[in-house]
Amino acid sequence: MENVRRKNKMIETYSLLLMDMISVLAAYWLALVLRFDLIKEAYPKDYHATAGAYILILCLLYTLFLDGNRNFFWRNFWTELFYVIRYTAIIMVGLIVVLYLNQQAYEFSRMIYAIFAVTNTVITFTAHMIFKKFMLDYYRKSNSNNKMLVVTLNMLADEVIAKFKEENAWDRDITAMALYDVQKQGKNCNGIPVVASKEALFDVVCQMMVDEVFICLPGVPMLEIREMVTKFEEMGLVCHYNVDIFSHYHPNTFVQKMAGYSVISFTLQSMDSRRLLVKRVIDIVGSLVGIILTCIITPFVALAIKIDSPGPVFFSQTRIGKNGRRFKIWKFRSMYIDAEERKKELEAQNEIKGLMFKMEHDPRITKVGNFIRKTSIDETPQFFNIFLGDMSLVGTRPPTEDEFEKYNGYYRRRMSITPGLTGMWQVSGRSDIQDFEEIVKLDLEYIDNWSLALDIKILFMTVFTVLARKGSK
Repeated sequence: MENVRRKNKMIETYSLLLMDMISVLAAYWLALVLRFDLIKEAYPKDYHATAGAYILILCLLYTLFLDGNRNFFWRNFWTELFYVIRYTAIIMVGLIVVLYLNQQAYEFSRMIYAIFAVTNTVITFTAHMIFKKFMLDYYRKSNSNNKMLVVTLNMLADEVIAKFKEENAWDRDITAMALYDVQKQGKNCNGIPVVASKEALFDVVCQMMVDEVFICLPGVPMLEIREMVTKFEEMGLVCHYNVDIFSHYHPNTFVQKMAGYSVISFTLQSMDSRRLLVKRVIDIVGSLVGIILTCIITPFVALAIKIDSPGPVFFSQTRIGKNGRRFKIWKFRSMYIDAEERKKELEAQNEIKGLMFKMEHDPRITKVGNFIRKTSIDETPQFFNIFLGDMSLVGTRPPTEDEFEKYNGYYRRRMSITPGLTGMWQVSGRSDIQDFEEIVKLDLEYIDNWSLALDIKILFMTVFTVLARKGSK
């Protein structure tokens, strides 16, 4: 989890740095246009290109050494304006000093300095406020952000939520609260819905969209806390326990500050943020190639589907993604249009033990559907899901809503990562595995041993499996 925090800090720091560098260049270019181009006066472009380079370097040095964007999301309108004016003033003074030391100060128009000071303040301040509003009002509420459940006592609820709101973090969203000692389900606490008490806590969380749990339960016996942390870990959730002194050995335990609290954070797996970034880049590149392939074959597949059976070309269904996120999965339709209704009649013939449905000779599958399933062509529209970030090239199988509703905490840990187009169990013989427990075991093995090398290995094995048509009946 500490890797995620570091990654988010890097995103914040370098996003602001890039924004500031673009802003100063835009402001300087605008200053040149207003000073010279509007009055059709020629100017020594080489000299002014040099000044632009100086401004860019000063912007970089300001961010790296003065940390001018520290506490960026805590700053209100007027505080932000003050910091931007101070930043512009420092850039101006630095530029004048550099030009003076290089004996170039007299080669530049003094009016440019004044125009640049105004334009940079306006552009940078506007960019900062838009970025802040986007991250706090849109990104924080999006499914891409970490969703947090707060578990605390009734007497502390207002204080805990107030501290989190005061922190104003963009990389987590408090979506729900559980009051451990009272029954207040359906009510709000400081604007946050109360969803559970002690009795139904784990059943409720098992079906929620949640990534992290913050636990603040002073006075509750440590045995209960340990049991709670263990159960949340089994679900694949990250736990933050509010402590001052806490001794608990765990290979992936991190001590950090959160909203002014000292917390120890627990997680069963710790995935390096840099490798996750590489994984996402591979997903984007791979999905783009897959989307091109899908666009090429779509007219032919669509014609075959239409000739074979009436109904739409594509089939969409709500699936469960990372930590309970709902998304629409897309496939080429391989079944008759009444397949979902007929599924209930065929439940008794399910050939997989557990929370999945599979039949070797499923009567709902069309002739064309049988072919595109054996060749995995029906899966290719999911490259759009991968490009959007709902899925990955390699991961766990995304369950349907009715399957997910039957999950316990152990099964839910399958959903602690982004689901994939292919995965460990798919390359282990999709039709040969007859027990859902074995599928879960393979998925958890993938999660616990994840690496980029393992992803690449699974991708190559998937190509071989598809070409050999193994386990794809």
